[in-house]
Amino acid sequence: MRLAARRSSSSPSGPPSCHTLLIVKLPIVHTPSINRALALGVILTIACVPAQSAQAAPAAFPKKAGKLAIASCPETAISSGGVPRTREYLQAVLKCLDKSWGAYFARTRWTFRKPVVLYFEEPQSTVCGIPWPEHAAAFYCTERRTLVFPLTGRWIEDRTDLYPFKVAAHEYGHHLQSLTGIRRAYEARVRGERARQDELKRRYELQADCLAGVFLGSVWGSLDRTGRDWEALLDATRASGDDGDDYRSHGRGATRVHWLKRGYQALSPAACDTWSAAPSKVS
Repeated sequence: MRLAARRSSSSPSGPPSCHTLLIVKLPIVHTPSINRALALGVILTIACVPAQSAQAAPAAFPKKAGKLAIASCPETAISSGGVPRTREYLQAVLKCLDKSWGAYFARTRWTFRKPVVLYFEEPQSTVCGIPWPEHAAAFYCTERRTLVFPLTGRWIEDRTDLYPFKVAAHEYGHHLQSLTGIRRAYEARVRGERARQDELKRRYELQADCLAGVFLGSVWGSLDRTGRDWEALLDATRASGDDGDDYRSHGRGATRVHWLKRGYQALSPAACDTWSAAPSKVS
């Protein structure tokens, strides 16, 4: 989705700054608050880098956790099914996402929590306590760890391609970023580096594209899709780029395709370190 990054009055100038990423390490039970989670034990990853460095935030997905396991996630049809069918489609995809990423987190011994999911037949005036984002297909409410899906609109109605599948996986990627502390680290960098906030937002969004690719690659064999379907998804992803927009928050079409393909081919979140990528790779 496209949402404006929070503006900050902080100056980006000055000495190298330190940023702390908090990753829950050993909790055994689901915790109701971040304070209790931290009390159970955390890893503190501190990155001290110059303000203009390409490294925008610590990469939180551990390289030792390996690949997302190959899994089965058969699609249900959307075309001509109306609202009930679009809801069923998304519920099936989200069930697969919960299962796959839950198993991945279990290997890392991080705390995994399923996101809250809200479905609406039409956009509302407000959701999650904020105005409904303009032009948003689906989106993630960070503070409430909630995925929001409108069940109508061009992004999903009567579609036969994989674009709704990819959108669901992308928004779920934002949930993973919240669970691992990436969102918190990103917000800290935005506050401290005002001049780079658009670039940082793209790094954040492109990582979600890559994580969507990781999931797609892990379930591709069960989707009963062809190479032509994959190319159609790449075309739809390319068309969703922000080429020519005044506010470039998600990346050019070619850049979004690059990160989606990177995750798809690698099957590992370790491939999704957009934070240390060169600026040209997050344009």
